[in-house]
Amino acid sequence: MLRLAKYLKPYLLLILIAVALLFVQANADLALPDYMSNIVDYGIQQGGIQNAVPVALRQSEMNRLVLFMSSTEKTAVFNDYNLINKDSPDYQKYLTDYPTLAKEPVYVLKPIGQAEITVLNPVMAKAIMIVSFIQQVMADPTKAAAMGQGAGFDLSKFPPGTDIFALMAKLPAGTLTQVTSAIDQKFSTLGESMIVQMAVGPLKAEYAALGMDTSRIQTNYIVQTGMLMLLVTLVSIACTIAVGFLSARTAAGLARDLRRNVFRQVESFSSVEFNKFSTASLITRSTNDVTQIQMVVIMVMRMVIYAPIIGVGGIIRALAKSTSMWWIIALGVIVLLCMVLTIFSIALPRFKIIQSLIDRLNLVTRENLSGMMVIRAFNMQEFEEQRFDKANLDVTSVNLFVNRVMVTMMPAMMLIMNGMTVLIIWVGAHAVAQSQMQVGDMIAFMQYAMQIVFSFLMLSMMFIILPRAAVSADRIADVLETEPLIKDPSSPRQFPDRFQGNIEFRNVNFRYPGAEEDVLHDITFTAKPGQTTAFIGTTGSGKSTIVNLIPRFYEVTSGCILVDGIDIREVTQHDLREKIGYVPQKGNLFSGTIESNLLYADENASDEDLKLAADISQSSEFIEAKPEGMQTEIAEGGGNVSGGQKQRLSIARALVKKAPIYIFDDSFSALDFKTDAALRKALKDHTGKSAILMVTQRIATIKNAEQIIVLDEGQVMGKGTHEELMESCEVYRGIALSQLSKEELA
Repeated sequence: MLRLAKYLKPYLLLILIAVALLFVQANADLALPDYMSNIVDYGIQQGGIQNAVPVALRQSEMNRLVLFMSSTEKTAVFNDYNLINKDSPDYQKYLTDYPTLAKEPVYVLKPIGQAEITVLNPVMAKAIMIVSFIQQVMADPTKAAAMGQGAGFDLSKFPPGTDIFALMAKLPAGTLTQVTSAIDQKFSTLGESMIVQMAVGPLKAEYAALGMDTSRIQTNYIVQTGMLMLLVTLVSIACTIAVGFLSARTAAGLARDLRRNVFRQVESFSSVEFNKFSTASLITRSTNDVTQIQMVVIMVMRMVIYAPIIGVGGIIRALAKSTSMWWIIALGVIVLLCMVLTIFSIALPRFKIIQSLIDRLNLVTRENLSGMMVIRAFNMQEFEEQRFDKANLDVTSVNLFVNRVMVTMMPAMMLIMNGMTVLIIWVGAHAVAQSQMQVGDMIAFMQYAMQIVFSFLMLSMMFIILPRAAVSADRIADVLETEPLIKDPSSPRQFPDRFQGNIEFRNVNFRYPGAEEDVLHDITFTAKPGQTTAFIGTTGSGKSTIVNLIPRFYEVTSGCILVDGIDIREVTQHDLREKIGYVPQKGNLFSGTIESNLLYADENASDEDLKLAADISQSSEFIEAKPEGMQTEIAEGGGNVSGGQKQRLSIARALVKKAPIYIFDDSFSALDFKTDAALRKALKDHTGKSAILMVTQRIATIKNAEQIIVLDEGQVMGKGTHEELMESCEVYRGIALSQLSKEELA
């Protein structure tokens, strides 16, 4: 994957925006369990009261609370409250909020920050609980006697209705401290949060005594928190949509760029590189492999970046809720990782096999489609079906194996998650029963645990998908990083303005890459403009190889090829091929119309140029016979025209170029003798100034050529005109006599 990282550079901004949005989304998702915890703890259990710092308090109740505070705590409390009475300027305003103000003064909390509330919270909670506890004790003589013994006096001796707090205010400081210490022991096993939660009940009673609507407080808190949850959820949804859009745009753009670059790279390949990569493999790399990369980029942007944020954030927030249950998360993650590593080790080797099997399937499919006529002619349909079935079943079996391994992940994951849920509820319930944890915190811890597991699961899924994408990425990178054997020079030369088309081979030797021996040996000749140079010889003698060296489809091993005195390796391939009209051994037509195929040589050619090329190539007759004429549709590969018509259209396409050099690589083999003769005569009349190089097996085709080169096993066995070779070259004479009678050769 790293080998293709540079192709992501144009999309770096989109990736950075997506990462920023993922941080926002992750924080929004992590905030939701906290809000749910608050609804349960504060909204339901505490009636909408978030802390033990009263917003308002009767003067009589405040006097009771401060009895159990230190002097420092008293000062802090009175500094944060205003005493409101009938003489206060805001009396009428507060009277509406606190109707009891009409009977006695009320302490109202000043606007203070969260930090100050955090300081006051345990102080007020503890005092409220002590006052509440004493009130409960005084209602039960048995409890009063027990507490009195711990404090040094018997509270049960006080007659009913006695204002015990007024009496306590008159006690010596040491005695009051003993009472406070005795009550403190009752709360020593509780945490601060539990004391605050327990103080909410008496605080609600105080709010009721003030005339406040406590049910409205609860409703408002739940509604406000719910609206915040909705807002956070909408932010998360918006980020999810935005990240999805950005990831899809990035992945689609990368896939487009990779396909374009692969195509451009393949266009620069010489025949050597095409021998290294099969056509079926290049098609798979440009389609299936690129699709794998596109899919994994989307998943990386949406999951791989998001998962660690959720995982780390979930762990931090879960431990903030409870440090005693960390081992449950650790156990779940360890079990999950063990499961994923096991699946990973089993599935990974198969991912590397799948792509090569797809190559094989494409190859078999391509061979069947292109060779359908041969298959039918030899009645080999059943054999080819079996060959296709084997390639198809090989891909299917490996995919099925991988899928069978992968499907175990979901039930195993659900088992782990449900097991963790049960364990959290079991352990958390005991903590709640012992007042060590609140119910909402347990619910939030459970949700964070699920988020953590899901984050590890997402990463695990990526570790399973990434290997296959990595294989695809390597296959694409292999193509993109392949250095073409044939390159343009860094400082190319230019052909002269008065280009003639003189071609000279000087001691040219050639061997195919990886071969042990040369296939061409010391080839030397000159092809002059205005003349036809023909190549003939036995099969495999090197005729097509020679003409393929001229447009640099292959590079000479030694020696040189000169065009107008310039070594063809010193000019660009574009400039060289711009001077050549090439007709391959196998005529290739492209899907479109006859006109579009002819314009392939020169898109600016006029209708007259097309008509002339068709006339020379003897194509006009069958073109005009079609109702659409030049607009006749050509099927893929020219499947709807005959072999002879395909060759003639290929020749016409080359002629449209009006090139100074023409190469015909056995391009007349599908023509009858009459058409062949007419075409050669028309060529002679209209391409008289061009150098023509012609490969053929027919003596009749080259009989009138100015120069005939006879090849045998890669060596020049003879060179001259037809008459000269009939006298001096035994190889040529043998080929000629095998095709024509002595009378025809005369």
